Amino acid sequence: MQPVIQVRGLTKTYAEGAAASRALDGVDLDIHSGQVTLLMGPSGSGKTTLVSIMGCILRPSSGSVKVAGREVTGLGERELPAVRLRHIGFVFQGFNLFPTLTAVENVEVALGLKHVARTERRKRAGALLDQVGLDSKHRAYPSDLSGGQKQRVAIARALAGDPDVILADEPTAALDKDSGRIVLDMLRTLAHDKDRAVVIVTHDNRTLDYADRVVHIEDGRIAGEQTAVGVHDFEDGGRQ
Repeated sequence: MQPVIQVRGLTKTYAEGAAASRALDGVDLDIHSGQVTLLMGPSGSGKTTLVSIMGCILRPSSGSVKVAGREVTGLGERELPAVRLRHIGFVFQGFNLFPTLTAVENVEVALGLKHVARTERRKRAGALLDQVGLDSKHRAYPSDLSGGQKQRVAIARALAGDPDVILADEPTAALDKDSGRIVLDMLRTLAHDKDRAVVIVTHDNRTLDYADRVVHIEDGRIAGEQTAVGVHDFEDGGRQ
């Protein structure tokens, strides 16, 4: 099966000369649909840089990145947003919601970028919020939501473009145990039931139970990889 994201020989160097710092050093990585992949490693290991390049936010210094089989490293600044819009959904630690917009309006913004008709946006945005368990919070503003609820709005917004890949950077770092578990359950369901590729950058060991594979990064290189046996496998080898 062709990976939805394929990375080969990836490097990223910040600054030049004596001040140069290599954040990534020859990374090879395949990301597949239907899996939750964790990127783990110490601070400064290159995890966020890697996921930002896979999401077409940062450009690599060298190497190849293919998204849905298309080489993206040579694309211009006008072409990259279209790749992100079509294939990638982002979930961030800080939620990145618009504070002056309601939950449903925050999701509608993403649908507007997809040129969904105005009359259809509210209906689809509401359905996405219902999907993540926020049926009673459509008109709530971010200031009226808990951290877990904000993150669920962010997930609904990420899903608005029906992306192939969800890239989540520390999505549980600001959440308590129960809210974090709800968010991780959602991300796992997206991978297993909706056949999305889910990539989670994390320091949170709670996420290990939800992973299909764990990729360890140190000093800008892949230091190792393992298959994670999580809570979804403990009942007769089946999913919860």
